[in-house]
Amino acid sequence: MTSQRTSTEGNKSAQAKGKGKNYRRSKSGRWLWFAVGMGGIAIVSGMAGALLAVSWESTPLQQAQLSAKEAAVFDGDRISGNGFQFSQLTRPVNILVMGMSVLPPDVQNPPTDTKELGYLPQINSFDGLADVMLLLKFDPETKKIVMLSIPRDTRTEIEGFGVKKINAANIDGGPALTAKTVSNLLGGVGIDRYVRINVLGVGKLIDALGGVTVYVPKDMKYQDDSQHLYINLKAGKQHLSGSQALQLLRFRHDELGDIGRIQRQQLVLRALIEQSLNPSTLTRLPEILDTVKDNIDTNLTVEELVALVGFGARTNRSNMQMLMLPGRFSEVKEYEASYWIPYKQAITKLMVQNFGLESTSFESEIIDPARLRVAIQDSTGGDRSQIRPLITALEQAGYRNIFISRPWGEPLETTNIIAQQGDSDSAESIRNTLGFGEVRVESTGNIGSDISIQVGKDWLLQKPVFENLAR
Repeated sequence: MTSQRTSTEGNKSAQAKGKGKNYRRSKSGRWLWFAVGMGGIAIVSGMAGALLAVSWESTPLQQAQLSAKEAAVFDGDRISGNGFQFSQLTRPVNILVMGMSVLPPDVQNPPTDTKELGYLPQINSFDGLADVMLLLKFDPETKKIVMLSIPRDTRTEIEGFGVKKINAANIDGGPALTAKTVSNLLGGVGIDRYVRINVLGVGKLIDALGGVTVYVPKDMKYQDDSQHLYINLKAGKQHLSGSQALQLLRFRHDELGDIGRIQRQQLVLRALIEQSLNPSTLTRLPEILDTVKDNIDTNLTVEELVALVGFGARTNRSNMQMLMLPGRFSEVKEYEASYWIPYKQAITKLMVQNFGLESTSFESEIIDPARLRVAIQDSTGGDRSQIRPLITALEQAGYRNIFISRPWGEPLETTNIIAQQGDSDSAESIRNTLGFGEVRVESTGNIGSDISIQVGKDWLLQKPVFENLAR
């Protein structure tokens, strides 16, 4: 009896001690999360205050003067919250981003100091051709960011100006006409805001971020004295300054032309995202914006910009998808100029799957593996016999349209399974079949493929297993 009472008291004492420990742990945990939350609020609040100071004391974020009719092209509804929720996105948002490469002949009244130079310099203006065009979707419901690259040579109807290259829409009617043209091309998708950044600002932005580390896929050399454009980069992984990164972004003098340039843009974008969206960089956002503010024109408010950057910082890198407008190169003599010819049906499919477009003409379907075009890009440095067991395993799983593509230049530790056309489900199926690799939704693979497998060093570890299975 005494023994039982002593045991019971001991249990109560142990429970009380445990409860005290749990209470202290719980209390300390709550204080930790409170501190983290307050720290985040402090960072965002400080960033917002500094951004407001930047925007009010100097050049405003929106430099274009839009008429009421032009402003109505964009959805003016609020996209961020109020009070402490001001840094939160409240709905999906589509942002049209244009990179401007403007020469004196592009504008009506070029700066007088450009007339005696003897060459055509880049000037700080937003009135020229849209050299780069991206449609970005920030979606708090799916927690994804989707980036769609639209080739500047895309052949499309520009309202009031006929069929032209899409990059001319900005010259013809500024951001409003460009947004309307993009929306029409993409099946009527809504566009909420626009951002125009001059090419000079891109270089300053990259310098403000401390440069960018990226793999240059090949030696690049090009010279255009008429524009003082000199490109001279060596292949390999390296840290690029703003001016060097611009060389990589502007190079288009190879067999893929502007499409190869888009692939390099996606590589640089991913590298910038990987190194930039962290708390230390976010606290420098006011300084960064102050560096490039003269080269930016946008109808985003400062609060909306903070909300977008905050959402980007919280987004898992695997939920960042980079797509390219489906299409093909025009044939020689097909038109007077060279174009990127859009594939309407494929565009509809892409917009339904990734941008929430409603369409009665598109029906979701499970793609037969035998119909998928699968490109193999080997970056291991071995001969083709090294990847034969990989091809055999895919063939046994029902993949019939497999071809060897030009080797991927960058040595990869992990195999990338690229959903070239945005079909992440098919890429995941291949990943499940192989049992290794990382799925990426981007357009850096073979442009004639549905899925590109960029073989990394992890394949060399898996190869003996596949060889045994094939016996």
